[in-house]
Amino acid sequence: MGRKLLLEHAGAEGIRYYDVYRKKGGYASVEKALKMTPEAIVEEVKKSGLRGRGGAGFPTGLKWSFIAKPEGVPRHLVCNADESEPGTFKDRYLMEFIPHLLIEGLIVSSFALGSNTTYIYIRGEYAWIPDILEQAIAEAKANGWLGKNILGSGFDCEIYVQRGAGAYICGEETALIESLEGKRGNPRIKPPFPAIKGVWDRPTVVNNVETLAAIVPVINLGGEEYAKIGVGRSTGTKLISACGNINKPGVYEIDMTISVEEFIFSDEYCGGIANSKKLKACIPGGSSVPILPANLLLKTAKGETRYMNYESLSDGGFATGSMMGSGGFVVLDEDQCVVKHTYTLARFYRHESCGQCSPCREGTGWMEKILKNIDTGKGKMSDIDLLWDIQRKIEGNTICPLGDAAAWPVAAAIRHFRDEFEWHVRNPEECLRRNYGLAHYADEREVVA
Repeated sequence: MGRKLLLEHAGAEGIRYYDVYRKKGGYASVEKALKMTPEAIVEEVKKSGLRGRGGAGFPTGLKWSFIAKPEGVPRHLVCNADESEPGTFKDRYLMEFIPHLLIEGLIVSSFALGSNTTYIYIRGEYAWIPDILEQAIAEAKANGWLGKNILGSGFDCEIYVQRGAGAYICGEETALIESLEGKRGNPRIKPPFPAIKGVWDRPTVVNNVETLAAIVPVINLGGEEYAKIGVGRSTGTKLISACGNINKPGVYEIDMTISVEEFIFSDEYCGGIANSKKLKACIPGGSSVPILPANLLLKTAKGETRYMNYESLSDGGFATGSMMGSGGFVVLDEDQCVVKHTYTLARFYRHESCGQCSPCREGTGWMEKILKNIDTGKGKMSDIDLLWDIQRKIEGNTICPLGDAAAWPVAAAIRHFRDEFEWHVRNPEECLRRNYGLAHYADEREVVA
């Protein structure tokens, strides 16, 4: 059984409420942190090697050190709870079942960053969770952990929950900031970065829910002890949202030293492929990261075991590797159609593009149309190369990473499963029968169009 830092008390009855959380050692990190200097806390986070758990994996302590500190100008911490990456739901789990862990992490982080007003920006589809967070905030405030002069330290802090309207683009930190300010959620051109000019042009740090929750064990254990968990630059534990064709979907906490094979097939985690099917492929870090076929998922291109950590999953680059990303682990069995899944993702990214950048605005629409044609029996061989060309011209040519997120799944699907695309073109009627259960090719126009 792997070590649990975030989910240690997840199964405790009543852990959602303050009294139970406090009895389990809750808010000890706040007591410890308020006796330290903000600079010392940042240094502990640097020592821990904690990387952002929202997808990019940027070192958290280093990000914190960038925040500007102009005299007399307020600073802000914003919690990115806009968990919209398909296949990812671990932040939802934390907020729904252990909300005080996030609140505790926010208080410590706010103190370290000098944020007296902190925000939780939560996706609109999580309609029931803001009430849970508001209750936890009220309980924390009633017990002296929020408000004026917390524990006599002289530090004041308030936390507010802001509901989004359900836009994937607002997971990008500058689009989130725009939305938080009451504007349309369009990403900003950088620089300036939020650490210099963020919310209301004030220095701002934006961190993901899991990242901020992880600050609690970092402070409780100390940075150096936390860094001993895991391997290399993949320190501490990581929450994984596992779903797809597995026997035990759910949220798991791993210490990033286990192999991908162990994670998929052991009873402690996913419990193997459902219905005794064979493993075909996996998207290891949420829908935006490259899909990997079974052979490259379990072994690297060099034949070495692939592990559940940042370095191992990306080994070999996008030609033979992928990314840890947001930890959305989507498993596909032998019966799944990669073309159909890629089309589904392309529809999502086309719908969620803010339209600000023409490569993304136009390119995502083109990819969706071409993939639909291939998936529904109307594709041509030349469409495959056209898809490749379009995704190549989107990647790296947009203000924010949504363009990359839309391009990478298409590129990886063609790179690893080109034969499946070609089969769709050569066998249109069989393709429709397999994917849509249609008896005749002509029926597709009524069902799919």
